[in-house]
Amino acid sequence: MTKFLQLAANLQNNFFNGLRISICLVMVWIGGLKVFQYEADGIVPFVANSPLMSFFYKHANDRVLADDGKEVAAYNLYKNPEGKTVKQNVDWHTHNGTYLFSYGLGFVICVIGVLVLLGIWFPKIGVVGGLLTVGMSLVTLSFLLTTPEVYVPNLGGDFPTPNYDFPYLSGAGRLVLKDCIMLAGGLLLISDGACKMLNRK
Repeated sequence: MTKFLQLAANLQNNFFNGLRISICLVMVWIGGLKVFQYEADGIVPFVANSPLMSFFYKHANDRVLADDGKEVAAYNLYKNPEGKTVKQNVDWHTHNGTYLFSYGLGFVICVIGVLVLLGIWFPKIGVVGGLLTVGMSLVTLSFLLTTPEVYVPNLGGDFPTPNYDFPYLSGAGRLVLKDCIMLAGGLLLISDGACKMLNRK
């Protein structure tokens, strides 16, 4: 057991670099996907409901009547299911600024991932990447407060007590909650980079 603990302690720097590579992989992969229509469409509810980002969309606050007579956010009528493209929906998203914003966001996310990776060799750059990772994670986690789609909707049914609203996370909500791990990872990388910078002095 002592040998295992010693080995784990000796590999700490390698583990931090593994964390950097993992965060870079997630950032670059997800950021790169932002250039594709389905991914750009998928983030619309988060952006449209966020007080920090909704101004990027032309129709973020538009409300319309659905077929059942209820007032809903306009983007609900122009959803493209993953794997399917409807021209009318794409046209609406193009006018909304959905795709242009997604391109910019994807670029920023990829840059953050690269900065985190460069922390393997350049601690100061790694600290910046860690700070940006923390900032991005905090913005993402704020969606738990602003985006209705992160919780299971009440669609009715025969069961007397359906599970909906808080704390019942939808698929989108479970995806957002995972950013707690990204937040913790960013904080660890800030600390590790700071230690390396101080040791070099």
